[in-house]
Amino acid sequence: MEVAYQTFAADGLSVPVDEIARRAGVGAGTVYRHFPTKEALFQAVIADRMHRIIDKGHALLKSKHPGDALFAFLRSMVLQWGATDRGLVEALAGVGIEISSAAPEAEADFLDLLTDLLRAAQRAGTVRPDVDVLEVKTLLVGCQAMQSYNAELAAKVTDVALDGLRANRK
Repeated sequence: MEVAYQTFAADGLSVPVDEIARRAGVGAGTVYRHFPTKEALFQAVIADRMHRIIDKGHALLKSKHPGDALFAFLRSMVLQWGATDRGLVEALAGVGIEISSAAPEAEADFLDLLTDLLRAAQRAGTVRPDVDVLEVKTLLVGCQAMQSYNAELAAKVTDVALDGLRANRK
């Protein structure tokens, strides 16, 4: 599973199962015995990664000022996960395999987390009250997509996007 994650993360969703098997040092048949399709393998990988991300988001929500947790989470999703996990970025963007169909429970949990982070920040007065969770997810996906093309520009674009979410911008 870890090799599959690393392969999807590095090469995206277009990587063949044969390549994943080769990198794992097993035959493709071994992979197919556990996961009948590449989509099933990806579903297991993405559900695992999404739950790790969700756990980190909940930890941020508990450990940081609620107004800062959303911003820290989004920056981490772009600059850390976006830089190293092409498969996750493609799934969140709906490229190849949509996360909502590949791992619907993980997608729902992720949106619940984003909603919790957003509402906490709005209650704290750090995020504009007119922003909803789908707009936040769209900003996240756009910034992550930029990360794979130009990391320096992605950091700047992420800062601009996050500034646009802030209440009382000057």
